[in-house]
Amino acid sequence: MTRHRSLAPGLGVALGVALGLGSPADAVLDRAPRPLPRPETPEMSRSLRPETRPDLRPAVAAALAEAVAADTIADEARGFPGWIAGFRGRALAQGIAPGVFDRAFEGVTFQADVIRRDRNQSEFVKPIWDYLDSAVSESRVQNGRAALAQYGAVLARIEARYGVDEEIVAAIWGMETSYGSYRGSAPIVDSLATLAYDGRRAAFFETQLVDALKIIQAGDTDARHMTGSWAGAMGHTQFMPSSYLAHAVDFTGDGRRDIWSDDPTDALASTAAYLAHFGWTRGQPWGVEVQLPRGFDHRLADRSVTHLPSDWARMGVRDMNGRAVRDYGRAAILLPAGARGTAFMIFDNFRVIERYNPADAYVIGVGHLADRLKGGGPILGGWPRDDQVLASAERKELQERLTRAGYDTKGVDGRIGPDTVSALRAYQSAVGLVPDGYASMAVLRRLR
Repeated sequence: MTRHRSLAPGLGVALGVALGLGSPADAVLDRAPRPLPRPETPEMSRSLRPETRPDLRPAVAAALAEAVAADTIADEARGFPGWIAGFRGRALAQGIAPGVFDRAFEGVTFQADVIRRDRNQSEFVKPIWDYLDSAVSESRVQNGRAALAQYGAVLARIEARYGVDEEIVAAIWGMETSYGSYRGSAPIVDSLATLAYDGRRAAFFETQLVDALKIIQAGDTDARHMTGSWAGAMGHTQFMPSSYLAHAVDFTGDGRRDIWSDDPTDALASTAAYLAHFGWTRGQPWGVEVQLPRGFDHRLADRSVTHLPSDWARMGVRDMNGRAVRDYGRAAILLPAGARGTAFMIFDNFRVIERYNPADAYVIGVGHLADRLKGGGPILGGWPRDDQVLASAERKELQERLTRAGYDTKGVDGRIGPDTVSALRAYQSAVGLVPDGYASMAVLRRLR
């Protein structure tokens, strides 16, 4: 096929599909967007006057952008073989045997789809209530109870060895791969090599790639069976290679730390070993749903403010049955959706789960799913489901406007971290709003 620099390959197809002129079957490359909705009937199509036709310019612009981006990725891929040759020397210098490297890289190819997915991750954040609806759905709870029944003896031995609740281990398994149903089939060496070559996070992914080669060299698996997600996470509980090297265990005693096979034993034990390493406290909950008293000072709902549950009870903070929470240890109050949402009293084990994934929604999802697997009920508090969650650009705008108003967020990066929360609380207090530090559209509109 002759390549014309003035028109990216597939662009005509992409434009045709965007305009509703072609069919999806014509779009061989998956960069082409879906066609716009067609009119319901031929009569409606004929009756559309020019002034009533939909504005197709956004779709055309999107098609152009996607096709040009795909063309750019294709150009970048040309240097991949040369990069592999250079990386070979760096890998061998870190102890990888030449034969191991050559066998692992036999047939490795540049994965354009991995780059597209890495560059096009959504800037929008799913609201925590939507996330939890999916993460702790009734089907996931039922499947988790079935998994506990099937692997109960193994999980009991894992809990006895590492001191981590079997339901927590099962919940992570459920959250990561739906109890092993979706472990990922991407070839890890290909994916990590592509991401290391791409350059956006080259140092991180090259380190992970070397670690993957060390795993192969140790004999735990081979490159053909080392599969997982497009971003390099592997097995039943989605370990990155570096975490695998540091924490994976051979619980079955067969001489291999096998997290990839249909038998989840090593993967589940490795997850428990990981949590135990980072300080899991036996017998302590991750958190407890609580109710706050009328007039509660929301500035106390901060991760840095901790008290014993008995002290919180004296301030009126109690569980959903109106009782004081047991003194499992010092705890903080977390309001993941602000003053209008559910409140949790969180303990040190919350921070341990964060080592697996630092997102509050993920930790709450794991903890709540584990509670459901133990026989607990659904979350009783409400969520501000009518709230519009801020997109990345809006979070940056919030930071810019807070800083201009005299409440320094210490940077504009679209991440609502402690500095932004502190600045937001100060602003809310100054203008008479509830100082919960929650970055809502209402606060952004007020700043505007």
